[in-house]
Amino acid sequence: MVGRSLPEVGKGCPPPAIISPSILSADFAQLASECDTILKLGADWLHVDVMVRVGDGHFVPNLTLGPPVAKALRKHTDAFLDCHLMVSDPGRWVDDFADAGVDMYTFHLEAVEGEQAVRDLIARVRAKGMLAGLVIKPGTPVEALDPFLPDIDMVLIMTVEPGFGGQKFMPAMMDKVRHLRAARPDLFIEVDGGLGPATIDAAAEAGANVIVAGSAVFGAQDPGQVIQTLRESVERAGASRS
Repeated sequence: MVGRSLPEVGKGCPPPAIISPSILSADFAQLASECDTILKLGADWLHVDVMVRVGDGHFVPNLTLGPPVAKALRKHTDAFLDCHLMVSDPGRWVDDFADAGVDMYTFHLEAVEGEQAVRDLIARVRAKGMLAGLVIKPGTPVEALDPFLPDIDMVLIMTVEPGFGGQKFMPAMMDKVRHLRAARPDLFIEVDGGLGPATIDAAAEAGANVIVAGSAVFGAQDPGQVIQTLRESVERAGASRS
């Protein structure tokens, strides 16, 4: 499999455009084949939305992918697996997803109580050979991420409420992206929810460089053209900032 690292960012240079289609919108009966096709059409990563219930509680009102699916997919691809954990106890799953061959382990700040507990979980993720990311829901202030920015590899800003695909993009969330880009010009900033050709310019201009798109890619008549459109918008905005 590929090494678990991010593309290097030169001093004063914006991070590169990364297109990470969400496999939640793929045909699960043909998952390996569809992922292979989308990568050949220009996608950089595969975004794996993980929603599982733990005990009596749950983090989102839905159930989707778990470690067995990530492990099965890894057998068919060396692509970078970008996992978004929408679970109430993200610490429980670190070992399982590391064993499955996941590259990026991004967990919700809201699911971990206390600054030290967040730092400890970041350290555990990295000790297992994965990159560590943090994600926040639309209702969480972006400033809650500030203490952790020097220690993480990526931030994911949800531009919809997590749990289901196909929701409408929330443009107000772009102020969070602007805050992060100003704080760390080299940070990998991912956005997820309602992204497509009609909304990409707002996200790119705010400073996002990692774009998650599900139905906009997998449901398109020409997925390759959609991927190219997303990439060109991010690259254009990055060139403008630099």
